[in-house]
Amino acid sequence: MTKRVILSVLVFSILLWQGVTMAQDSASTSSDATKVSVSEDSTTVSAEISTADAESTPAPAEEEASFHQQLKEQFIAGGVEWMSPILICLIIGLGICIERIIILNLATTNTKKLLAKMEAALGTRGEAGIEKAKEVCKNTPGPVASIFFQGLLRSSEGIDMIEKSIVSYGGVEMGKLEKGLVWVSLFIALAPMLGFLGTVVGMVLTFQAIAVAGDVSPSVLAGGMNVALLTTIGGLIVAIILQMFYNYIVSKVDSISNSMEDASINLVDILIKHKLSK
Repeated sequence: MTKRVILSVLVFSILLWQGVTMAQDSASTSSDATKVSVSEDSTTVSAEISTADAESTPAPAEEEASFHQQLKEQFIAGGVEWMSPILICLIIGLGICIERIIILNLATTNTKKLLAKMEAALGTRGEAGIEKAKEVCKNTPGPVASIFFQGLLRSSEGIDMIEKSIVSYGGVEMGKLEKGLVWVSLFIALAPMLGFLGTVVGMVLTFQAIAVAGDVSPSVLAGGMNVALLTTIGGLIVAIILQMFYNYIVSKVDSISNSMEDASINLVDILIKHKLSK
């Protein structure tokens, strides 16, 4: 459910950004036309004043709008039929990455604080201490607390069963943490392949046009190859962006996994200390 909501918000944000950009472009175009009309009908003094104002006014917004316009032109020049799948890979991949980053940040637990609470709860001998420890786990979010809870459910069966339960459920929690990463890795590999495919197809069509014309024109050849190579550039950019997010997510998962393993060992030690050595 969270994944669908985040993907919907991401798609809506991108569509909204495109709409705002188009509105900015149209507004700047109409503003430029108005300035030209006024300068033609005004006197020389008013033209000099408007020129001085234009030079004194900073133009970061115009430069940004120009960059967006060039980006859209290059997207269309690369071929919508090839650039659209690459853009879809970027949108879906970013949506999954953002959802994973949020989930992993919520799954991060202060294991030292949790272990201190567990040891305090297990300080009460017998079943009462186990129940207090279970309540601590229920009130603590994250995979570490879930693993602790599963281990405490087998507390009456001995340390061996507790360790097996912790290991088994730890694998389940790791699967939850890594959910969706296979799709991100797919998009990382798929985006440049789509770019290369679009480039090859574009070059084939260019050479076919040259063969039909019977004449090699450097301008036609260079223009056709330039358009064809745009798909490769788009695919590589998408792969680079997604690869950075993927590496961050993998490092986050490894960090949580190490915390889970270390905390599980400490839990077993605490159970031995307060339960089996009494």
